[in-house]
Amino acid sequence: MKKKLGILLFVFVLLLTLAACGTDDKSTASQAESNKKVVKIGYLPITHAAPLYMQTDKTYKGYAIELVKFGSWPELMDALNTGKIDGASVLIQLAMKAKEQGIDLKAVALGHRDGNVIVTAPTIKKVKDLKGQSFAIPNKYSTHNILLYRMLQQAGLKYEDVNVVELPPAEMPAALAEGRIAGYVVAEPFGAISVALEKGKVLFQSEELWPDSIDCGLVLRQAFIEENKDIAQQFVKDYADAGELMNEGGDHAHEVVAKYIKVDKDVLDLSLNWISYHNLKIEADAYAILRDSLIEMGLSENPPSYEEFVDTTLLEE
Repeated sequence: MKKKLGILLFVFVLLLTLAACGTDDKSTASQAESNKKVVKIGYLPITHAAPLYMQTDKTYKGYAIELVKFGSWPELMDALNTGKIDGASVLIQLAMKAKEQGIDLKAVALGHRDGNVIVTAPTIKKVKDLKGQSFAIPNKYSTHNILLYRMLQQAGLKYEDVNVVELPPAEMPAALAEGRIAGYVVAEPFGAISVALEKGKVLFQSEELWPDSIDCGLVLRQAFIEENKDIAQQFVKDYADAGELMNEGGDHAHEVVAKYIKVDKDVLDLSLNWISYHNLKIEADAYAILRDSLIEMGLSENPPSYEEFVDTTLLEE
């Protein structure tokens, strides 16, 4: 049984890794070949980027979308910071850090609402059981890290009471099943993999720890916005509309996402059921909590203000 589980987890990780290591998606290549203005958007193959997938399900008069896959957040951020892509669906804290370092980026919409889960081994009954255990996050500059911090704080534990480790998301389900970690929090569908295999359980949903938490966001380069204002505005509007279509769910929405994320249907169904794509506007109050959390945790001394970093005009006009 253990050998069979190991093989199954290996297949999951292999499929997800292969999905993340390409360059441009075939599904968007035909649009990119047109004479329209091509908007290049970077992403990792996670369910938090689903509005982008749905957006590529149709063609547009003024522009074409070219989704560019990356295998890791550092690779994506390097392309975004150097102007190789026009924007990205990305951990918003990484974009804030880039802004703090002088890269002119604007967060124009959320990637999703909710949908992050604290997954633990079945033996973990309460948060205090994690004391002295190893717990995985994808990146210290992430909402996932803040969710862990808040969960420990609410349970009366210190952050240092847990051995926090950074792991590639695709490695986390196997690490949990093998007992190398006691839990993890990460973008979907990686939490759903452990739950579907019954090797992990949901200890908390993100909204139980931090209502309206900001995680992934749609970020554009300011230079792109200034040089293509009408296209940028239409692109963001279409993105929000695609999010509403994604939120309606149904077989077609799942079929679109399945083109980008290669996991079993039950895993994808569970993952999408946890996430909302309704109303993707970045609210000032939610951003203030995020900014204060980064300062409190010592992750940033002076993260950009809402006015400096967030541009809701493309979504509202």
